[in-house]
Amino acid sequence: MKLKALIKNFSDDETGVISSDMMMLAAAGGLLSIAIMVFASSGVEQLEKDRAYQLKAQEKVTTF
Repeated sequence: MKLKALIKNFSDDETGVISSDMMMLAAAGGLLSIAIMVFASSGVEQLEKDRAYQLKAQEKVTTF
């Protein structure tokens, strides 16, 4: 009987619910920021490769 009352009290108690919601929101924000950094860094690396290729091509044209 005591266990049943404990389970019912636990299921009816809503204290601390907002902290779990905020924890999930913070985790989602953290994952989103990590994903943005990964995609942005790969884009910057590709731009750097393109710029280096254009500079090499420009050097070859000006030497002739």
